[in-house]
Amino acid sequence: MTEEEVISELPDILASDVDSEIEFQIKAIDGHEGSIMKKGQYKGRIMGLFTSGGDAPGMNSAVRAIVRVGLYLGARVFCIHEGYQGMVDGNKYIREATWETVSDIIQKGGTIIGSARCKDFRERAGRLKAAANLIRRGISALVCIGGDGSLTGANTFRKEWSGYVKELLDKKLVSKEEAEKCKSIQIVGIVGSIDNDFCGTDMTIGTDTALHRITEAVDSVRSTAHSHQRCFVIEVMGRNCGYLALAASLALDADFCFIPEWPPPVHWSTLLCKKLKQMREDGNRVNIVIVAEGAIDQNGS
Repeated sequence: MTEEEVISELPDILASDVDSEIEFQIKAIDGHEGSIMKKGQYKGRIMGLFTSGGDAPGMNSAVRAIVRVGLYLGARVFCIHEGYQGMVDGNKYIREATWETVSDIIQKGGTIIGSARCKDFRERAGRLKAAANLIRRGISALVCIGGDGSLTGANTFRKEWSGYVKELLDKKLVSKEEAEKCKSIQIVGIVGSIDNDFCGTDMTIGTDTALHRITEAVDSVRSTAHSHQRCFVIEVMGRNCGYLALAASLALDADFCFIPEWPPPVHWSTLLCKKLKQMREDGNRVNIVIVAEGAIDQNGS
């Protein structure tokens, strides 16, 4: 894609002046805080983007942002459809993205470029095929949007990359020029998980929507609990992270909350019953108890 073609992909406000000084400032990337991102500074670079694992609300917003900022910076961006499976299969699954490709998607759930389980990528032979498909297109940078398994796979791919390049070159499956251009690969991982359990990430993709759905569900059953003077115990997802349970408890004014990070004492049931009994004596008709998926007491029960 030429510079003129890249510029034609930009919205009017950016494309109106080729020499405009519109810049983005990187807020918090380790070692690059405050760095300036200038239009066209990555001209000639080619990057790939894929979503993997379970889908999460917000993935499409991330896809849109990555594609459009990539185009603004002068890079060519390829969307790899159906996750790692598309990377292994290549051909129609690896398609170049344009500005219009990612229009009208941020309000949609799931991921428009698809996600699929891939047994082939678990084996070195499958990863070698994936590497060949990337090298032939000149892709030397990847953005992976996914959970723990997806990011672990991406890290393994990165560690083995130089070996793939050498093997493909020795077998003459790629040219010397292609191998030299892609002798190393840069990978960025964006966490797609409702659990919000990844260190160094303010909020993982999907967490905000998950919290919204929890509050909606509890609000819906609260009226029934009030009508029949019931105590509802509600378990929420999150695995071993109590963020969703704690945030929902604060938002919903729950009476009790159990989270993995703060195990209650072994006599928690006595404390809970005492609390609920006192509230009923004070005239409360409804009680909400929220339990995180991985919550345990101090005995590990």
